[in-house]
Amino acid sequence: MKTKMILITAFLLAGFAIALPVFIVTQNEIAETVAITIGITLYHFAMRLAVGSVVNFIMKNKADHKNVWFREKRFEKKFYQRIRVRKWKKYLPTYSPDTFDTSQKTMKELVGATCQAEVVHEIIMVLSLLPIAAIPFLGGAVTLTITSVLAMLFDSLFVILQRYNRPKLVKVMGRFQKIGK
Repeated sequence: MKTKMILITAFLLAGFAIALPVFIVTQNEIAETVAITIGITLYHFAMRLAVGSVVNFIMKNKADHKNVWFREKRFEKKFYQRIRVRKWKKYLPTYSPDTFDTSQKTMKELVGATCQAEVVHEIIMVLSLLPIAAIPFLGGAVTLTITSVLAMLFDSLFVILQRYNRPKLVKVMGRFQKIGK
């Protein structure tokens, strides 16, 4: 998934580098729409890559799962059952599968990775709404609002997934610590 994200971002950057000058020179409405569409899509992809890189540089998968932010809330277990996370979680893509590889990582590393992934997606959720601020300059209020909200909701699935998995991993980690592994 990492390679695909980088390639798509590079492709979008190249497309935007072509579409923007075409619009500037022609002042054509279609060229404007194409440039804006590619530009906003580029933003969503590049922003995700940048946030992941910055958070990884800062946290290095070493977040403290005991921090109040990462602890399971009382309502979560029932909520996750109600929205049937167990059924749909396998369909979500993983950006870096090796980060969550149980054969290569300790339980502590896996738990830290869930915390870090949660932070990444929470930041992305907020930044997904940023294109709405461009409405006064670009127009397209309905399109920018819908795409921003949908992008935010998509990333909320990954936050839910990390919060759903973490208590189980913490429990297993506790068992491993008891037997000295």
